[in-house]
Amino acid sequence: MNVSVVTDYTAHLDSKRRITLRGAKHEYYRVKEYENGCILLEPRELVVPKEISKKTLAVIDEAIRSYNAGKVSDPIDLTGF
Repeated sequence: MNVSVVTDYTAHLDSKRRITLRGAKHEYYRVKEYENGCILLEPRELVVPKEISKKTLAVIDEAIRSYNAGKVSDPIDLTGF
């Protein structure tokens, strides 16, 4: 796999020891700093895609158990939609 350089510039730390990324395409990045001084930035989302939390899965499981036990609300009329 051959990857070409898209942007090349020198960045510096500001007075609060932050670096600004010019033209960043993502809002969040995971930062990995290696012993040799290299820094890797990987675009991130706040929630990992295609992953459901254990708490959400537990709520879904409880809802299915309730449905199977017949604990359901009256039907909702959606004909207006």
